[in-house]
Amino acid sequence: QVQLVESGGGLVQPGGSLRLSCAASGLDFSAMSMSWYRQVPGKEREWVASITVSGRPYLSVSVRGRFSISRDSAQNTVYLQMGSLRPKDTAVYYCKTILGSTDYWGQGTQVTVSS
Repeated sequence: QVQLVESGGGLVQPGGSLRLSCAASGLDFSAMSMSWYRQVPGKEREWVASITVSGRPYLSVSVRGRFSISRDSAQNTVYLQMGSLRPKDTAVYYCKTILGSTDYWGQGTQVTVSS
């Protein structure tokens, strides 16, 4: 079955950096677009970034210039490199893909930006 496992979250000071990873299994990773979302309690899940099969990245306005998304098909992994982190970036970050008409989500990884 499809599994997405995020890792790399943690506590970081404002201005710091983190790299999140999402390891995928149970699917043809090289044929899947992948996305990152984030969610804070009481708010809707927010799209952060996507990367196409060919590696073209798309980033939300709120993170453009600070975050980047990449993929490694040999490792079946998608990455979210986060820099210049702000307290407003604090959230649970989720990896997502779509197979057919079904959305698949990981369990999420907590990112906390605080001094």
